[in-house]
Amino acid sequence: MKGPRFITHIRRLKDVGEPLANFFASGLLRLGPKLGPILWQFPPRQTFDEAVFDDFLGQLPKTTDEALALARRRGSRLEGRDWLECDVRQAVRHAVEIRHESFRTPAFTALLRRHGAALVCADTVKWPLLFDLTADFAYVRLHGSQELYVSGYEAEALDVWALRARTWARGDEVTDGERIEAPGPSRQEGRDVFIYFDNDAKVRAPVDAAGLIGRLESLRSGQAA
Repeated sequence: MKGPRFITHIRRLKDVGEPLANFFASGLLRLGPKLGPILWQFPPRQTFDEAVFDDFLGQLPKTTDEALALARRRGSRLEGRDWLECDVRQAVRHAVEIRHESFRTPAFTALLRRHGAALVCADTVKWPLLFDLTADFAYVRLHGSQELYVSGYEAEALDVWALRARTWARGDEVTDGERIEAPGPSRQEGRDVFIYFDNDAKVRAPVDAAGLIGRLESLRSGQAA
């Protein structure tokens, strides 16, 4: 699930109270237990402003109860098309994808940790590939490491990402990539890992996803043995 560009690209996080309410009232809560992390992707021109991001992240609901309360503050244009029910109580997770070097500062990762939001590990030729974990889950977007939205992932690259996914799932941190801060302590309870292939310009995403799934299953079988 991806947050609206109207909030991230047009409003640039300013005066977004009603747009956020409209987003959560638009049917999002119908997903119930299938609702995964919400991705907030920012444009390449968006620079890090600690006060602006602190205010925005503070407005995001952290539970379905909070999301429902926010949805009830929707604007009038959604009347008759809204969804203001939620049958489950669970956490609402958020992931932030940045595309500007100004975010490469400990102040940013500290802010994400304070709000429980994940820093997206985005594999792309253009933007920072950072492996800092700032939440109780890992969120990865594989856009194509050679050509944005186009490049497929060869067997060796999929092997690497499978090992990274297993490391995160065990509660450990990846140490073979670039970071803003030093790795933190391991989580004994493990960690959820979400990986998305966004290299679909040449229809490579489904093939690469299947390849990664196969490798993860092999790693799990080997571990069980």
